[in-house]
Amino acid sequence: MYNVGIIIASDKGSRGERIDQSGELIAKILTEKGYHIEKSIIVPDEEKLIYEEMVHMTDDLHVDLIVTTGGTGFSLRDVTPEATIKACDRMANGIAEAIRYYSLQITPRAMLSRAVSGIRKQTLIVNLPGSPKAVKEALDFILGSLEHGLEILTGRGGECARR
Repeated sequence: MYNVGIIIASDKGSRGERIDQSGELIAKILTEKGYHIEKSIIVPDEEKLIYEEMVHMTDDLHVDLIVTTGGTGFSLRDVTPEATIKACDRMANGIAEAIRYYSLQITPRAMLSRAVSGIRKQTLIVNLPGSPKAVKEALDFILGSLEHGLEILTGRGGECARR
């Protein structure tokens, strides 16, 4: 249905010191819903690298959706929101707000998320948390509305054609 890029922001994951579970879970959930994973990559928590990958996925690969995982907390190395803001032409604040609202019903620590969502050209970029449990909860909650947003953004109205 839609082409997706997945960016996993993780210093340890990029060095092979930690197995990526969140990115794999995102790919599994989205594939089961009919999305096509165009590219999935693990990058270190470096704002420039995250930003460059978002630009590449949007401008060169023409993905419809970029989903990130990791790098949205309070650590000095958590820079995914900053890279996302820099990459976006317009923000889509309601998505991140909805995820936080839903997650607050599960854990009060959800208020510590700095995740954002936005649009670059015709690509929607959504920051998700780093933990597999939180990734599943967030995706289960937003996917129905995301699909409608993608229909509007891409002008496809549910068509299965690739750009």
